[in-house]
Amino acid sequence: MGGTNPIGRSRPKDNPGSFGGVVRLQNTTLLAIAIIFSLFFILALSCAFLGDDEDEPYFKSILNEVALHDPGIVLLGENVDVDVDEPAITIRWSIIGCGEGYVLDNSYGIHESSSCGLPSMYLQIFVDSSAEPTAVYDPLQLPFIRQTGRRRNIQNLVQFDSDHTLDVHEDRLYPFDTYLLTSTLRAVDASNSTVPIRKLATLDQVSSFLVKSTDADSYEMSSNGTQVPSRDIDLEVRRPGQARTFTIMLWAVSWMLTHVTIGHVLLARGHIEVKPIIKHLVSAFAILLAIPQLRNSMPDAPGFDGVLIDCIGFFPQMILSSFSVLTLLLLIMLREFDLMEDKTAIMPVVGVTAERTAPVTPTPKRKSPLKPLLLGKKERTDSVKMERGELARVKRQLKGEYVFPPVVQPIATPVPHTGIHHRSRSSRSHFSSQGWGGRPGSVYEYELSRSSTLRTVKEQ
Repeated sequence: MGGTNPIGRSRPKDNPGSFGGVVRLQNTTLLAIAIIFSLFFILALSCAFLGDDEDEPYFKSILNEVALHDPGIVLLGENVDVDVDEPAITIRWSIIGCGEGYVLDNSYGIHESSSCGLPSMYLQIFVDSSAEPTAVYDPLQLPFIRQTGRRRNIQNLVQFDSDHTLDVHEDRLYPFDTYLLTSTLRAVDASNSTVPIRKLATLDQVSSFLVKSTDADSYEMSSNGTQVPSRDIDLEVRRPGQARTFTIMLWAVSWMLTHVTIGHVLLARGHIEVKPIIKHLVSAFAILLAIPQLRNSMPDAPGFDGVLIDCIGFFPQMILSSFSVLTLLLLIMLREFDLMEDKTAIMPVVGVTAERTAPVTPTPKRKSPLKPLLLGKKERTDSVKMERGELARVKRQLKGEYVFPPVVQPIATPVPHTGIHHRSRSSRSHFSSQGWGGRPGSVYEYELSRSSTLRTVKEQ
């Protein structure tokens, strides 16, 4: 019993990299996992560009329907260029024939439609009743491919552009602006006979805009009173939902940053020192520079022309942020002046010797009416003065040591003799209402009254 030691179970050593049974991963392992996750995220987003070629051509169903029910000439707007700054819209039309008698030999298969191809007749296209034809199509100018004998689809020979002016009554409502366009087209052959246009259609989505097209069969009245067949098209152009969402989010973020600058001003008013206020100033100035960059990041944003989103966004944001920065700068200046006044009030005017002199009352300075508004009513406490070493000077002087500059103590007023016994107050201390140029109620501005002996009572 006395010489034996109990055999204890061996405990496994704690793993320094584990906590509560959970093994902590090293920093290099965490970095590798983060890189792998980032690569998988980028790869997943890149899949959005795949599979677009497998979709059916947009105009294929339109061409097949025309060839089946109403053969004739079709004009397809394969490109729509919207310029809201002009404001104008440019449409690139392609001339196509659908159905028997309207398709040039060896030219079938446009937009993968087996019933449509290049027109087989000479055509002149008039846009908006212009005096001169906007486009002239001549099938004899189309070349052949020697190996296959097929007709070449030369774009400049089978396509033409038409420029139109947009209706801009709602352009001020960006990103909820909508533009309208109406146009009429007609076609004639080589004998100046009108050729009916069976269909007008355009793309439904282009860069930064959605295009909704609607066509209608119409006619024009000639000088002799006959009806000339034509085809009208109405276009409604608006922003896509993604562009509107991104614009509103950027606009909201700009307002949130503007509110942050105002918060910096409110927080800076509670600081006495200048250094914390400078940090608020740097942050507010960075936000002031970031707001214009967010405005320029809005998709296809118009210029600073006073649109609604600028009247309720960019311009007020820049004004409020600028005023916040100016207020912080003015606050720093006033804090500096306040510190200079405090140093002047703390340091008394004394001689070379350490003689006891009466305190010098500083001349009150005229305060600015802006100081209570910017600096608030918070005053410097006596604890701040103690932190600057004044308490140590008082203690040293009370011990009999010499300090420079000497601490000035007011001379106590002698008490007149009344003939009544007075108790000694040599061991009691009281707070002085004045001392060393300080304020009333200071915890270190006290004085010891002169010690006195018990006075005898005179017999009346």
